[in-house]
Amino acid sequence: MRVEQGFLLRIYVGESDKHDGRPLYEWIVTQAHARQLAGATVYRGLMGFGAQTRVIHTFKIERLAEDLPIIIEIVDSRDQVEEFLTCLEQQGHTGLVATLQSLEIRTFERRGS
Repeated sequence: MRVEQGFLLRIYVGESDKHDGRPLYEWIVTQAHARQLAGATVYRGLMGFGAQTRVIHTFKIERLAEDLPIIIEIVDSRDQVEEFLTCLEQQGHTGLVATLQSLEIRTFERRGS
């Protein structure tokens, strides 16, 4: 097992948020992949609200189920994550919220058979 220090970047967006007509979460993951960050995962929330919403978005109400919360998690070194955040900031998206958390990354490597 390999152990190293890293950072977890969580980005919170709405499902209906777009970048050039494409879902924003999809564009963010594509950008992270293009920059060869260690990994990214997208989660779709069942319920939530943010600073710019006036209602709680939930899958229980069909009309609101179209804009559920999306969380994108990206893991890499602090330098890579900070550089990626700078890239996102330069794109000028509003309403995007991000959190950073220090963590320990444990990679389990395959042993020869």
